Amino acid sequence: MNHVIIGVDPHKLSATIEVVDRHEKLLGSDRFATDQAGYSAMRTYVKNWPDRLWAIEGSNGAGRSLAQRLLEAGEHVVDVPAKLAARVRLFDTGHNRKTDARDAHSIAIVAVRTTTLRVLRRDGELEALRMLCDRREELTRLRVQTVNRLHRLLAELVPGHAKKDLTALQAKAILATVRPRDIAGKTRRRIAAEELADLVAVEAKMKKATAELKVLVKARGSRLMDLHGVGPVVAARTLADVGDIARFADRNRFASWTGTAPLDASSGEQNRHRLSRAGNRRMNHMIHIAAISQIRIDTPGRVYYRRKLAAGKTPLEALRCLKRRISDAFYRQLLADADQAAQSNASEPVGTGPGGHCGASQESSAVDLPPRIDTSDQPLPGPANQTLRPRPPARKKSLETAG
Repeated sequence: MNHVIIGVDPHKLSATIEVVDRHEKLLGSDRFATDQAGYSAMRTYVKNWPDRLWAIEGSNGAGRSLAQRLLEAGEHVVDVPAKLAARVRLFDTGHNRKTDARDAHSIAIVAVRTTTLRVLRRDGELEALRMLCDRREELTRLRVQTVNRLHRLLAELVPGHAKKDLTALQAKAILATVRPRDIAGKTRRRIAAEELADLVAVEAKMKKATAELKVLVKARGSRLMDLHGVGPVVAARTLADVGDIARFADRNRFASWTGTAPLDASSGEQNRHRLSRAGNRRMNHMIHIAAISQIRIDTPGRVYYRRKLAAGKTPLEALRCLKRRISDAFYRQLLADADQAAQSNASEPVGTGPGGHCGASQESSAVDLPPRIDTSDQPLPGPANQTLRPRPPARKKSLETAG
């Protein structure tokens, strides 16, 4: 009867909270700083409600620090998507005006009315995996910026000879042929040499981060890297963003979350679907990398892609079909890994997989029959009769350096 929900609107320097009961009755609200003194004051404030649940918006963003501190303190925390909170705020007041207090209220109401929110758990390995993924993405962006600057300088030093896809070795070879005599040319060459050194250093850091990700992925017992086009970076980002695969009821919900399920745009007698721009765009990019890798090499995925082209689909439509099948493959493999982890735990026997799925196969398919549903989560039409099985380890190849 004393169970309460604490909605939290987090920011870098402050956090606004609102406490409500199961009947959405306001019990208290306040604003606290995010430093140690403010955190201690907030914990003291909520001691009046020992049976409490924290609902934090953006637990993978601005609220990550607070969520981790609460988990370490043994608190129960759920993640509230920003879209759900915005929807409640809009319907609750009739307009979409934002204040910290309104945001905290909307977050608390979402937690009261929604029973399927993601429950956060302490997982040091997963947190380390997430940090390394973010670090490598930052290094990738830094590499692109460095290459762009280097390309511009080389184009000025040697007009018409700088390649579009520039590597460190190619830049070094081009730079070795340049011996300017004027002060502007010498300065330009010196800056280009510094940019080249930065590029070599960034690529070394990227290689080290990729190796660390590979070790962590294998340590978690994941077999995602057995799939074609999936390397350490794609597998690590998938594990970090998915967390607990049991939070997805089926592969259609998972595809909707990854943005690979088309949206229903039917009207009257016309039955059509359009591209989804929603979902987790980072996961959509990871699936895109795997799809491009499968198309470029001899895989069943390329056979499926060409069959879609022969059926009259455009290259983009065929690519979207393949990405949906790869999303299904990811889901099946994550289920299989979760089943394997549960079975290795001798404390509790496992009869079904996460989410109640029985008999999850240890082999994942990226070319499978479409599910028989009639919601906007359904895949693009067209049956497939060939199964994409995990690749042999010796043929491992991916395009993760591009993402």
